Amino acid sequence: MKKFTLLSICFFLFSTAIAQTSKSQEILDKLSGSMKKLNTFYVEFNANIKNAATGVNESEKGKGWVKGNKYYANYGEITLLSNGVKTWTVINEEQSVYVSDASDDDESMNPKKLMTIWESGFKNKYEKSDVFNGENVHIVKLYPTQPDNADYHTISLYISSKTNELRKAVMKTNDGTMMTYHLTKFISNKEIADSKFSFNKAQYPGFAVIRD
Repeated sequence: MKKFTLLSICFFLFSTAIAQTSKSQEILDKLSGSMKKLNTFYVEFNANIKNAATGVNESEKGKGWVKGNKYYANYGEITLLSNGVKTWTVINEEQSVYVSDASDDDESMNPKKLMTIWESGFKNKYEKSDVFNGENVHIVKLYPTQPDNADYHTISLYISSKTNELRKAVMKTNDGTMMTYHLTKFISNKEIADSKFSFNKAQYPGFAVIRD
């Protein structure tokens, strides 16, 4: 009888886990489908970075523009822009511009990555339904498929139950840092000129351009 009970419990837990994954995957698939239909989008967000061990607790407001594989974002003293081939990281405080290949963007958090981070490298689980800013949301958790090589150990996505749009992302890194992005505005298919995503050195006189 005990063996039967134990097997029943294991089967129940296994079935529940499959159901949670199925539900979360369905939500994420809808979110990805919506994003892939967009030619461009513009987003405004509040960002907070906190680490109790180091005493870091910083908040900034940011804006981001995305067009295909191109993006432009600024928050605080940092501006990120990419034309899909090269990426420029402008740090006003240092008067420096770091240039890298766009293929190396996995190390930076940009608006395009924020809005598609769930699509690869993570398994997912439906956490619960909740209310965020007066709106019903689904909370879906992401866990890296290769945790030893990942920057994050957990990402929580808050997704609108009504519109299936991302409202907030909470990212916890392996060094104890928690990054929270609260999306305050989202405009789809906004007209954006390609020049928005190209670095113009004349706009940054005196800045050192460094190949990263």
